[in-house]
Amino acid sequence: MRLLPLAAIAACLVLPTMAATPPAARPLDLETIMANPDWIGQAVESPYWSVDGRSLYYSLKRDGSPVRDLYRVDPASGRSVKLDPAAMAQAEGPAVFDRKHQHAAFILHGDVFLVDLASGRRVQVTRTPQAESAPQFSADGRALQFRDGNDWYSYDLASAVTTPAAVLKFADDPQAKQPDQLGELQLKLFKTLREIKADQQAVRDENKALQAADPGRAPAPFWLGDKIKPVDTELSPDGRWMLLVTVPKDYAAGKAPQVNHYVTDSGYTEPQDARTYVGRNDPAPQSLLLLDLSRHQTYPLRTDVLPGIKDDPLKALRSQAVAALEKAGKNDEARELKAPKVRPVRIIASAEDGGGGGIAWSDDGSELAIQLRAIDNKDRWIASVDFRRHVLVSQQRLTDPAWINWNFNDFGWLRDNRTLWYLSEQTGWSQLYIKPAGGQARALTSGRFEVSHPLLSDDGRWFYVRTNLLAPYSYDVYRLPAGGGALTRITHYEGMDDFKLSPDGSRLAVLHSAPYTFAQLAVQPAAGGSAKELTDTMKPAYTAHHWIEPKIVQVPSSHGAGEIYAKYYGPADENDAVKRPGVLFVHGAGYLQDVTLSSTFYFREQMFDNLLVSQGYVVLDMDYRASEGYGRAWRTAIYRQMGHPELEDLLDGKAWLVRHHGVDPKRVGIYGGSYGGFMTEMALLRAPGEFAAGAALRAPSDWTSYNDEYTSNILNDPQLDPAAYKASSPIEYAANLRDPLLIEHGLIDDNVMTSDSIRLYQRFIELHKKNFWISLYPLERHGFVHADSWYDEYRRIDELFNTYVKPVKSDAAGN
Repeated sequence: MRLLPLAAIAACLVLPTMAATPPAARPLDLETIMANPDWIGQAVESPYWSVDGRSLYYSLKRDGSPVRDLYRVDPASGRSVKLDPAAMAQAEGPAVFDRKHQHAAFILHGDVFLVDLASGRRVQVTRTPQAESAPQFSADGRALQFRDGNDWYSYDLASAVTTPAAVLKFADDPQAKQPDQLGELQLKLFKTLREIKADQQAVRDENKALQAADPGRAPAPFWLGDKIKPVDTELSPDGRWMLLVTVPKDYAAGKAPQVNHYVTDSGYTEPQDARTYVGRNDPAPQSLLLLDLSRHQTYPLRTDVLPGIKDDPLKALRSQAVAALEKAGKNDEARELKAPKVRPVRIIASAEDGGGGGIAWSDDGSELAIQLRAIDNKDRWIASVDFRRHVLVSQQRLTDPAWINWNFNDFGWLRDNRTLWYLSEQTGWSQLYIKPAGGQARALTSGRFEVSHPLLSDDGRWFYVRTNLLAPYSYDVYRLPAGGGALTRITHYEGMDDFKLSPDGSRLAVLHSAPYTFAQLAVQPAAGGSAKELTDTMKPAYTAHHWIEPKIVQVPSSHGAGEIYAKYYGPADENDAVKRPGVLFVHGAGYLQDVTLSSTFYFREQMFDNLLVSQGYVVLDMDYRASEGYGRAWRTAIYRQMGHPELEDLLDGKAWLVRHHGVDPKRVGIYGGSYGGFMTEMALLRAPGEFAAGAALRAPSDWTSYNDEYTSNILNDPQLDPAAYKASSPIEYAANLRDPLLIEHGLIDDNVMTSDSIRLYQRFIELHKKNFWISLYPLERHGFVHADSWYDEYRRIDELFNTYVKPVKSDAAGN
């Protein structure tokens, strides 16, 4: 197998941190592989252009610290400079521009700054202890709008005066309170009370008249009642409208499990609340209020006008569940499963999920689009707003009998302020569409590939997208005309991770990576052409190694699923006559793509796979069904049966190793973390005897104790679909354990609860099983961060494989 001579490649690049002469590579060992990864180098993070487009900024993690340092690089010379605190004070943040490109604005250390592009004059607009965000220019370019939490402000460029765009009060208007029967009696009895009330009303009327005549006054408050609380607000660029997303104020999230911290500064055990289990209570339904800031009116935007929102896509499952509960005499629980008359919705990517994203104003503020998702996960709507009638108008409905993808939900408006663009999986693959409001949709892209990261150029002429058009594992930037036309390949990395368009639209800043190279920064013409590398942050101690280049292979599915893409790691001098042990590494998350030409999230595991090869193993890393990058059908194959199609694919991978690489079928191990740990448990418990041993790291063993956002997408709610949870949870198959299983889990994991592993361990105890072990890590959450824990975790896996997988087994011994 061909090796990557990384040291030779790296010598050709700009080296802001690399030593001139690389040292000789040390032999691989677990201590080195699992050490603090600062010895490897750092990934370039969060690049953005300077306001004048002459420089790029990027961040690098500081060695020995979680702190990120900010760098500035000159694309012309390639020279990078780390900014000290004094230089940081004069730096810029990611900028937004007015429509005429006369002004720019950005956020730096939580404050708003304004730049006049002609003179370069810089003005600090705010200096507050709170963090402002989301700067945008008004449609006429005369004001700079920004937000502080859910409060919006407008800074007038001419007068340099800042005013609130709206004052939101989540309480009842105290002046609107009407006297009850007893109060009316008092007013009737006492003249003085009537005079006081009249005087108060006169003052209010005078203030109202003054406010109407004086635009220099702060706006009157909107009294919105005490039954709701804000989730998100979005101000129109013309300043006329504000959209408010709310949830019921007292909505109960459900009981939260606790994580116990045993090793603490105080010396006492300290509990911490974690997220709610799936099905303990649905996410809070969200509602929409449209505020007319000019006329000071409030209009609810009802969702019952959306097509299909009164349907019940889970009717068949609901009927079965209700019938079973009623048969068991659980009538109260059966009534709780009754279908709602109007399905509740959430705004996609609203503030509860990170802010913005589910709301898109046109540049001039004349159009508003909102993306809504049914809480049952079966429908996504993009709706515009009819401002005259104050109602939602559906523009696109995407229905999925499994679940709506949490990716590929980008949308917005073309520069004509009348045409929507959006991504949709409606053909089975994420593609880009445009649609005039009220007109017919038209696909701009089509095919069996995924389109993501759509970016519309400021001049409105081009869409830039990330796509794997060439092959499922190969990603680059392409562009196409905004009105439709051919996709043109712009970058040629095949491992392109992200990109930023320069302020003048002429250049792309590109983040790209490779199997053993973290993300690096380059710049190239936006129309295509030669790229100039700007960074090489990998370190000589790492690049001096001759790492095994993963070979991308296609494993045929024996279950009609087509080809399963995988990465194969084997020796350079492979001899098929030699029977050897094999290992399957199983990536996490489920919906994640690990078989690419980019760097992997699992860089430690990749080094461990190299170590395994040096010990005589071969390793296969598969993008099993459920993985990202292969279309909707691949993603949703696991609906209501997690762990079943994936296991078929893993067993096909094992058979492929036996058939093509001389692997002994009795000497195959399996390991993985999170979803990969879940699949390890499912492999050993649903296919006993197929694997010689397995290591399950931070694995969900019972999906009823995972979160709602992920689990209910794939398995519905446990009360509604208990069969799906039973079929998909390793703990239900505990009686089948016969092969050695190592379980490892962080004790303060607040993603997959440690109780998942402990409860499975208890089941094994009660079932009198043998050859199972658990290793718990008191200071680790879901993603381990301490080198000592990483080393201990993989030392145990290495020992497991060398004890139970590597040794040759006799036919009599079996597994």
